[in-house]
Amino acid sequence: MDSVNYWLMKSEPEVYSIADLQQQHETIWDGVRNYQARNFLRQMQLGDLAFFYHSNTNPPGIVGLMRVVKIGIADPTQFEPTSKYYDPKSTPESPRWQTVGVEFVETFSNPISLSTLKEKFTSDELLLVRPGNRLSVMPVSSAVAKKIQIMA
Repeated sequence: MDSVNYWLMKSEPEVYSIADLQQQHETIWDGVRNYQARNFLRQMQLGDLAFFYHSNTNPPGIVGLMRVVKIGIADPTQFEPTSKYYDPKSTPESPRWQTVGVEFVETFSNPISLSTLKEKFTSDELLLVRPGNRLSVMPVSSAVAKKIQIMA
């Protein structure tokens, strides 16, 4: 049984790219402000793998892989009044937004564009290609994850 869960996590490369992660080696995945995406972050386990997806770029697509190395982190940006992710209803005693720490695993030599993903997977197989889906964090089945890794 495959004990590793797979995820897909989006970031705009101008904000934070796979190259930034490779240079820093490790970071926390802060700034997620969607309850469903937050709930997915809460489900992550140490050692889970996540596909790094560059969004809002041309072409958008999966560019690499990272590993979850810390879980249950209160997103510090929710407490910073100057942050665009500030949440005045969140307190250190009762944080509303949790996140994870991730480390760089690899940059794919063959990034997989969104159009290719739409050709290869149905919306039932990969949430990313579902019309109207705007989640920045989502689960990926083991079967789909293996196909993506082969494609890369």
